[in-house]
Amino acid sequence: MTHRYRAFLGILLAVGLMCLCGCGRPERVTNEIETTTLGIDVAKYQGTIDWQTVAQTGIDFAMVRLGSRTLVEGVIREDGNARYNLQEGERYGIALGAYFFSTAVTPEEAVEEAQWAAQIIAQYPITYPVVYDCEGFRDPESRQYEMTAQERTDVALAFLQTIEDLGYEGMFYASKNEMELFWEGERIEQDYKIWIAQYPAEPYPNTPRSDYQGVHHMWQYTNQGSLMGITQDVDLNVAYFGYDGIEPAKEQTPRKEAQPDVEALVPFTPAMGEVTAKETVNLRNMPSADHPFSEVVGQLNNGDVAQLLGVSDQGWSKLEYNGVTCYAVSSYLTGDEEDPDGIQTQFAAVDEMVTAKDVVNLRVLPSVEREDAEVVAQLNNGDIAHRVGVSDNGWSKLEYNGMTCYAVSSCLTPAGETTAAAATEDPEGIQTQFEPMNDRVTAKIEVNLRSLPSVEDPDCVVVATIQNGDVVTRTGINRDLGWSRVEYNGQTLYCVSSYLTEAE
Repeated sequence: MTHRYRAFLGILLAVGLMCLCGCGRPERVTNEIETTTLGIDVAKYQGTIDWQTVAQTGIDFAMVRLGSRTLVEGVIREDGNARYNLQEGERYGIALGAYFFSTAVTPEEAVEEAQWAAQIIAQYPITYPVVYDCEGFRDPESRQYEMTAQERTDVALAFLQTIEDLGYEGMFYASKNEMELFWEGERIEQDYKIWIAQYPAEPYPNTPRSDYQGVHHMWQYTNQGSLMGITQDVDLNVAYFGYDGIEPAKEQTPRKEAQPDVEALVPFTPAMGEVTAKETVNLRNMPSADHPFSEVVGQLNNGDVAQLLGVSDQGWSKLEYNGVTCYAVSSYLTGDEEDPDGIQTQFAAVDEMVTAKDVVNLRVLPSVEREDAEVVAQLNNGDIAHRVGVSDNGWSKLEYNGMTCYAVSSCLTPAGETTAAAATEDPEGIQTQFEPMNDRVTAKIEVNLRSLPSVEDPDCVVVATIQNGDVVTRTGINRDLGWSRVEYNGQTLYCVSSYLTEAE
């Protein structure tokens, strides 16, 4: 008997003692009925959803992602749009369920996740089940990588037992293949509903049911669905059950109005400085001109000064103007840098990756004459910098290794035009050759960004971790060794190529 399994039995014993003491599960108000219902599952990756329009499409329910525990570090994080999606789904009469993305490695951690999820949903009407979702455990970097099917199942059951003791119906989610190979499905289906993901060539209703042979109560039949009110692809589901009403919230206390995370699909790199418009630019409440909720909240004219808070690879700038946080198209903005004589060097905003034609000095000011315009680094051919501005007097403004610096524009060339592959030296002196690239990628699930293209060298450290939806610029690839070079928050970092996918 494993340590985890003994711990799990201890939790069940504790729960049993609670029940003997009279602390039974809260009673439900609604009743389950035999019917077929259609629904969606949503997360921050669907952006800001127009729930009023979604309610008019005829869907019956929505499963809302509450949060996740990170793949490597094991930190619980709330989904940026969880409360907004629950709030708006309730507002427009959609029956709600919820799910949590778990990487728990012990039953104790699973109990913690269930209790955390219950605190989020307590003030919302949760009618459909609360789901344990565990994926990515076959990733060698996952904290769950070496767990057995029995250990994973023990953890899932601990979550589901706890969520039911807190008054919600538990359900387990897995893909068809993983359910068949990596879970003890018969143990789970004894007490809990099963939600299977399988995507046939002809989705429901052309394919009426999943061909998973085990018991299952809900089927996610596509992850590329289209629905009015949602600008991104969305998962579509059919449930072989429904309810005779909407379950009331467990807590009836007033709650704070939730706001959408308008940056969910447009990650921003922090930036500082003052900008103005080249002529006139609209300031919007979200970084989009196409979204139905996008509104012009003001205008910035040439000469008006706004504080720059961040920049994105999608061509938007985050600003503060007259005390309001707003967004503008970066190419319509310009910044000012003071030269030695007090003359303002005007920089037109750009967003591109560059390298040196040969070697170029990087300076703290756009000047070669001023004494305090010191050289802080050199950029060699093959090294990649992020050019964020160009001036009429021959200077480029760069982000390099976390610094804002300046270089003579004539000494630079777009990264994609380098003629030789850039070489990155590993600790043993081996040259890792990178073919120049310039594309936008994200993690398939989650991937570590490292200081060196290595997972074995002790000098290689994990600098950051990105999840699916976090977008970085890939500047190089080594197809033989399977490494990619990326730019993230002004730093040049490395990650395993197989964990990446093209960003939408």
